[in-house]
Amino acid sequence: MTDGPAAARSPLPSTTVDGHVHSTFSDDAVSTVHENLAAALTVGLTEVTFVDHVRSSTGWVPEMVAAVRALDVPDGLVVRCGVETKLLDVAGRLDLPTDAVVGRGALDVVLVGDHQFPGTDGPWSPTQTRERIADGLSPADAVSLLVEASIAAMTSQPGIQLAHWFSILPKVGLDESDLSDEHLRAWAAAARETGSTIEVNEKWACPGPRAVRAALDVGARLVVATDSHDARDVGRYVRVPSILEAAVSGETLPAETLPAETWSAETLPAEPLSATEPSAVPSHQTPGTAGPRA
Repeated sequence: MTDGPAAARSPLPSTTVDGHVHSTFSDDAVSTVHENLAAALTVGLTEVTFVDHVRSSTGWVPEMVAAVRALDVPDGLVVRCGVETKLLDVAGRLDLPTDAVVGRGALDVVLVGDHQFPGTDGPWSPTQTRERIADGLSPADAVSLLVEASIAAMTSQPGIQLAHWFSILPKVGLDESDLSDEHLRAWAAAARETGSTIEVNEKWACPGPRAVRAALDVGARLVVATDSHDARDVGRYVRVPSILEAAVSGETLPAETLPAETWSAETLPAEPLSATEPSAVPSHQTPGTAGPRA
């Protein structure tokens, strides 16, 4: 995919928005939609998106949508409703239930996370991906697969939101420096051309400044998000402002602003997770300390 016609540079996303908030419909979250709404009002958000983890077998999407739509939302706050699924393979397949439909009074958005590595034959666990790299898959070819899968997902499902994108890289022994400028331009241009949104994620501190700058430069839409699983985290940003500032200034972020650590072999699963395994880390926990879920 080419960059296409020149586009106006994107504005920086507002930190009065939280584009990724989980409730107890996700089995790893602790706060209800009502508690999340109260938290959003407390911190003065203007927009919040309530999102929960789904897989192809999930049956409660209509119930979750009904609970969000029934909230008594005061003027001045927009509440959106979405689901978060995972990217399965390099062809861009998603682990979505059939009733996860955007529009027609249902969902406002589908978030897609890079919870596992999108392989040529299905999702690869971090352990499987590290083994392939050890066996000769080059970092450049690995990140090319991820970018190709990203573009395929955005092309097949226009308007998705890429959640905590590139968070998979440190789990497989890579990082965003392995992405070339060409990778980032193609990825960002695909987001712009498909009307997809790139999320700048507080919990995982990704994507980093280079990727955010690439998105800004081509006019792709960005949103900030806490990825909260506890109402205490809703709308509270510490690392995201630094990422945005560095994206504009071109400066390098200090190490403490980046994800705390890559995942050691000891924290990775001995066996690959199933394609339908939910993925998240409990709230108030540093990424990289809890195991292999994103």
